[in-house]
Amino acid sequence: MSNRRDTVLGLLGVERWQLRDAGPAEQASPQPVLPPTTIERPAGARPVVSQPLVSAEVAAPMSTEFEVSSDWQGLRAQVADCTRCKLCKTRTQTVFGVGGHSASLMVVGEGPGADEDATGEPFVGRAGKLLDEMLKSIGRSRQETATASANGVYIANVVKCRPPGNRDPEKEEVAACRHYLDGQIALLKPKLIVALGRIAAQRLLSSDEPLSRLRGPLHQYGPSQTPVFVTYHPAYLLRAPREKAKSWEDLKKIAQHLKVHG
Repeated sequence: MSNRRDTVLGLLGVERWQLRDAGPAEQASPQPVLPPTTIERPAGARPVVSQPLVSAEVAAPMSTEFEVSSDWQGLRAQVADCTRCKLCKTRTQTVFGVGGHSASLMVVGEGPGADEDATGEPFVGRAGKLLDEMLKSIGRSRQETATASANGVYIANVVKCRPPGNRDPEKEEVAACRHYLDGQIALLKPKLIVALGRIAAQRLLSSDEPLSRLRGPLHQYGPSQTPVFVTYHPAYLLRAPREKAKSWEDLKKIAQHLKVHG
């Protein structure tokens, strides 16, 4: 009977499946999360990003493409309702961003902390107060009343939900949130993006280089080749005040760039 079945299966082109013992080294490994693929688009078109594939245990099935809203109100609503990664299960609320919608300067951090998760606004704790002082030193303010002048700044994060325990956001979480940040950049059209800290810089620039190498040169981001400058995170400066002198040098370079280009 077995030989006859093998003959029939052979004629149909079907290989016979056989059970075998799997040793420890042959145990199935988890399927990796595939990075998203950015689709090139003409100038003025809405940004469209292919959806990264996520394990069913992490999130519900999603469409292969996702189009972000082309206005601030619609984009904020999309973020508020987002369930595209596992961070939606542990957040109190999303943290969209704050500042003037005509600001020439955009500041990007890594992700919300406990204070931000509670209030829905980025950089509101001790690090946020220091950031406000840093911005004030170069004549910038997050207040939306500054939008009518050249002194505005818009503040956001690479992920819009707090990672549990304030851990670093994972690459697949950043990938799932990337189109929201791209939507904010497309609407804002900043003259300069400042990435705060190693994680924000690495995730924004898709790099594994240390902060010491990313800080200093001017980078570029996205189809519009927006200039990106990397500096220290204010939370790090609170732990290492000796680095504040280097941070001040960075701030002067940021101010000079905006004076020339902003």
